[in-house]
Amino acid sequence: MTSLLRRTHMTPPDLLPDAVDEAIVHLGARATVYLADYTQTLLVAMARPSIQPGPNLTIDGTLGGRAYRMLVVQTAVVDGEAQLWMPIIDGVERLGVLKIVVADAGSLEDRAFRRQCWWFAHYLGHLVTVLDTYGDGIDAVRRQHPRTLSAELIWQLLPPLTSGTDKVIVSGRLEPSGSVGGDVFDYALSDTAAEFAILDATGHDLQSGLAAAAALAAYRNARRQGHGLFEQTESIHRAVQDAFEGRMYATGVLGRLDLGSGRLRYLSAGHPSPLLLRAGKIVKTLDAGRRPLLGLDMREGNIAEEMLEPDDTVVLYTDGITEARDEQHQFFGIDRLTDFIEREVSEGTPMPEMVRRVCRRILDHQNGVLQDDATMLLIQWTTTGQAYLEPTR
Repeated sequence: MTSLLRRTHMTPPDLLPDAVDEAIVHLGARATVYLADYTQTLLVAMARPSIQPGPNLTIDGTLGGRAYRMLVVQTAVVDGEAQLWMPIIDGVERLGVLKIVVADAGSLEDRAFRRQCWWFAHYLGHLVTVLDTYGDGIDAVRRQHPRTLSAELIWQLLPPLTSGTDKVIVSGRLEPSGSVGGDVFDYALSDTAAEFAILDATGHDLQSGLAAAAALAAYRNARRQGHGLFEQTESIHRAVQDAFEGRMYATGVLGRLDLGSGRLRYLSAGHPSPLLLRAGKIVKTLDAGRRPLLGLDMREGNIAEEMLEPDDTVVLYTDGITEARDEQHQFFGIDRLTDFIEREVSEGTPMPEMVRRVCRRILDHQNGVLQDDATMLLIQWTTTGQAYLEPTR
């Protein structure tokens, strides 16, 4: 880790694989860095100068993909090569996998060696996130498909898709990743609270992206000034109304979860009602706390409250999820969404992977072509910590 720190101190993002090569030899191994593409369908090997990169791996159906999906270390001996596949994470944000090759297959089951590799991969995850802001090298690996201008705008505004503390985990996803228009989400975590919002501006073009950007900026500005949910909502309303003079509007849900008590306060503006997931079942629709659409000349509304139990999850989504239509014009619907989530929970699927699978299922329902943006955001409250997310099993 010291070698990796020293080597990356003044390193551009595209030379990260070289730094990994130099550092991993101290563990008696060699390694290949694979990063997940933005569609979360492929693991793409980072190229090294004069060395041909390995082939891309599918996230579904490969050993490396399983390590990524389930946050579980994978081992194998393939053609005499002893391999350890270690998830690369930044906090709880999945970024890819590190393929580690050792000379002695016995090292694969050495707990001390695996622990060292986990710390190495975890620190590598931090480096990937930091170095990504310095240039386009890491983005070039992950961007396997072109983006529209609107999608470029939205992606630059998003927080990490997954984040968490020992009291809460938040995970979200936008589809289609290359042409999303007016959907956006945001959150802010502290030791005492999790604040969050999901917003959906009308349309699917650059104007939608601009409206979503204005709404998000207004939300962050009000939140960071310490304003409550009602003031945050009114700030979004005024920003959209002033900027677009009634030509655009947005729906949204804003909330604040007290991490000490589980008290959830929320307000919904013309948006699909959140779902409450408890003990593996959708037990309730959170349909109180309503107000009109943001950007229209109507401001009345009220804030609702719900007391969560430990390990409850609040499920937020845009109408592009439930109103996705197949070739027979059948909506995906709330019942399919509920059944899918409950099945994934029963199978022990980690929350970030469940979000990925839901969005992939929506794409499959529409044969890979969405008629509307499909966005999901999950917030889980816990009093027992997130130790199970450490990929050491």
